[in-house]
Amino acid sequence: MGKVQVHIPVLLKEVVTSFEGLNNGVFVDATLGMGGHTREILEQIPNSSIIGIDLDSEAVMLARQNLKNFGNRVNIAKGNYVDMVQIARNFNELNVDGVLLDLGFSSVQIDDAKRGFSFKYDSELDMRFDKTKGVSASDVLNSLDEAELADMFYTYGEERQSRIIAKSIVKSRPVKTTYELTEIISNIKRKSKSKIHPSTKVFQALRIYVNQELKNVEKGLEEAMKLLKFGGKISVISYHSLEDRIVKNFLRKNSINCICPVSMIECQCNHTATIKIVNKKVIKPTEKEIKNNPRSRSAKLRIAQRIPLAEIV
Repeated sequence: MGKVQVHIPVLLKEVVTSFEGLNNGVFVDATLGMGGHTREILEQIPNSSIIGIDLDSEAVMLARQNLKNFGNRVNIAKGNYVDMVQIARNFNELNVDGVLLDLGFSSVQIDDAKRGFSFKYDSELDMRFDKTKGVSASDVLNSLDEAELADMFYTYGEERQSRIIAKSIVKSRPVKTTYELTEIISNIKRKSKSKIHPSTKVFQALRIYVNQELKNVEKGLEEAMKLLKFGGKISVISYHSLEDRIVKNFLRKNSINCICPVSMIECQCNHTATIKIVNKKVIKPTEKEIKNNPRSRSAKLRIAQRIPLAEIV
C-alpha cells in the first residue's frame, strides 16, 4: 500500500453543527472512510454512538484502529451504504437520530498508488471501492465499444472531448495502467490555464461507472429516510454536479406535499412531505479550509430534517 496522508475530514465543523441538539443519539456514518467525521461527532455530541459503514476493506481496518478508544460507542461494518437499513438492524438499531453521507472517495483510495484512482501514480487501472466485486476500470476500457465509452465519459465526467478520447482509447487497446490512459488523454487535451488536470474528467467518469456511484446515491438516500426517526437529520456532502443534482432533487421532492406536473389543476399524486430542508443555501467550504485541504474545494453540504412527529398534521 502506498503512503497515506493524514486524513482531513471535509466540512467537519459544519457536519457536527448540523447534528447539534441530538444528544444521546445514534448516528450512521454511511461512508466512514478513516473515521474523521465519526471521531468528531463522538467527541462533540454527548452520549452519542455511531454505526460506521464503508465498502473499502482498508478503510474499515484503519477506522477500527483510529476509533478503538471509543469502545462500544462505535460499531463498524464493511458494506455498502445502500444496505444501511439491514446493517443497522444487525446492530439492533431500527431508528437513528442522524445519517451522514460523505460521497467523496477517501484518502485511503486516492493516496494508494496501487488502486488506480489517481493519475499521479503509475499503476493498474482498478478503481473499485470493493476489490472483491465487480469489474475493474481496465476491464471497462478494454471491453466497451467506442460509442459506449464516449457516452460514459460525457455522462459521468461531463467531458466535452469524449468522442475523440474514446476513439483514441479503442485504437490504443489494451489500456491497462493509469499512465497509459493519461498519455492518451494528454495527447488530445493539452494543459490549459485551468487548474484541472486534463485526465480529471475521464478518471471521474470511470470511477463513477465502475462503482455505480450515481445509482447508489439515490438508493442510499432512500435507505437513510427509512432509518431516520422523526426529528432526525441527514447531512450529505457531494463533490460534483451530478451527485449534487441527485441529492438536491431528492431532498426537494421529499420536502413538498405535491409532485404533480404544474399543468395539473388538482393534485392527484397523494405525495406527502417527510422532511424539511434545513439549509436553503448549499454550504461550501471556506477559503481557509480550501487552502488547508484542497480536496474540499468542490464540496457541497445539504442538510434536511425528518419532520418531527409534533409537526405532522
